[in-house]
Amino acid sequence: MFLRAIGRPLLARMKQTTGIVGLDVVPNAREVLIDLYSKTLKEIQTVPEDEGYRKAVESFTKHRLKVCQEEEDWEAIEKRLGCGQVEELIEEARDELTLIGKMIEWDPWGVPDDYECEVIENDAPVPKHIPLHRPGPLPEEFYKTLEALTSGPKKDETAVTSSESQSKE
Repeated sequence: MFLRAIGRPLLARMKQTTGIVGLDVVPNAREVLIDLYSKTLKEIQTVPEDEGYRKAVESFTKHRLKVCQEEEDWEAIEKRLGCGQVEELIEEARDELTLIGKMIEWDPWGVPDDYECEVIENDAPVPKHIPLHRPGPLPEEFYKTLEALTSGPKKDETAVTSSESQSKE
């Protein structure tokens, strides 16, 4: 029991470098990731439940946290997640925590109930304060391909045509 608790961390292979300029090795990366992911899951609770941003962050954070809790070794964590080195994951987790704070501050899901969106019908003139974007014309090849697809023979016609040509021969 003693060897498992004390010996395993000492015998674990130590990473010498990340190979990325400016990104230092984090010897206790697993513990740092578990802490960051736990904070992220706590912080994201302030975002409304039905928001896509919250659902996405909770989903990938829970998955990553689970992997970090199940694996002891940094190499196994990197291999199972397949999202880069643990040091990169630490940077991403820190960035996500910062973004959650910004999203809460910006409140993009907090559209007032009395907000009215201006709707422009196809024939209505576009007001001058709205930028006008009209995509360029499609190439002629597009229309030729579309015409060939829409006016081509139907399956029943093709079957009749091929059987007729066989009987003529």
